Amino acid sequence: MQTYSLGIDLGSISTKGVVLDEANNIVASAYLMTEGNPQSGTKRLLEALAHDLPPDIQIQAVGTTGSARRLVGAMVGANAIKNEITAHAVGTLSRHPDVRTILEIGGQDAKIILIRDGIVTDYAMNTLCAAGTGAFLSSQASRLGLTVEEMGEVALRSAAPARLAARCTVFAESDLIHKAQVGHRKEDLVAGLCQAVVLNYLGNVGKGKQIAAPVIFQGGVSQNQGVIAAFQRELSCEITVDPNGPLMGAIGAALLAREAPARDAPFRFDLMEHHHQTRASECADCANHCEIISFYRDDVLLDSWGGRCERSL
Repeated sequence: MQTYSLGIDLGSISTKGVVLDEANNIVASAYLMTEGNPQSGTKRLLEALAHDLPPDIQIQAVGTTGSARRLVGAMVGANAIKNEITAHAVGTLSRHPDVRTILEIGGQDAKIILIRDGIVTDYAMNTLCAAGTGAFLSSQASRLGLTVEEMGEVALRSAAPARLAARCTVFAESDLIHKAQVGHRKEDLVAGLCQAVVLNYLGNVGKGKQIAAPVIFQGGVSQNQGVIAAFQRELSCEITVDPNGPLMGAIGAALLAREAPARDAPFRFDLMEHHHQTRASECADCANHCEIISFYRDDVLLDSWGGRCERSL
């Protein structure tokens, strides 16, 4: 019987999941919004995946990544819990073995990964500023009366993108308002926003990095044709966008789980029927007063984290 692996990438904005067969083909996938609740997002994701899978499928490996990877890993009994850099690199290399640069922009974070001869040699992630992320584009699209999906098409109609402040969300937004009031066309404003995202990314996340082709662009923002065009202008090279780009972290998590120590038993989708809950407490054993997060399934403790030393756990 063929065995399968499950990968889950749960971020602050979106939740992604894939099931891979032994040949690394995607047999089921799902992409949905986290909606501020990782537990609920995971259950809805698993429900969507289960709907597309035969009932007797054997999932022997489960991997998680993303900002909520530990919480979700405890929830699903993952045998591999990996950071986003490792997961995205492994996932991308499985589809594009010659990749040298990975550009990734999600809802609230952005990262760059440099690869040479199949090995990660350098990487960086964004700071707290959201000017170069999907959340920033989404809020400005709403201001201009557009959906996020419409932005790319509108941006490509521009012959003269408006120059907007790119280093700060607040300044970029103020600049956008000012230029709209003095008569800049909507397509030029949208193209300017796409350009600002790229300039912010290159000046912040990509600062000092040797970006070399082949370049793969992924994350939710990679679906925006205006941002793709702006990257191509700034980097003077072709930008490849994989149709499964938003799933690369989940693909990597599934592949890494396959190489990790095996699970005791196959994964079961019936965990959706259980009650999961986190409880926060403060450790009083020293002056650090660490916040401890404890995660329960049906009032049974699965895992806890947050302490700076072994006394708090």
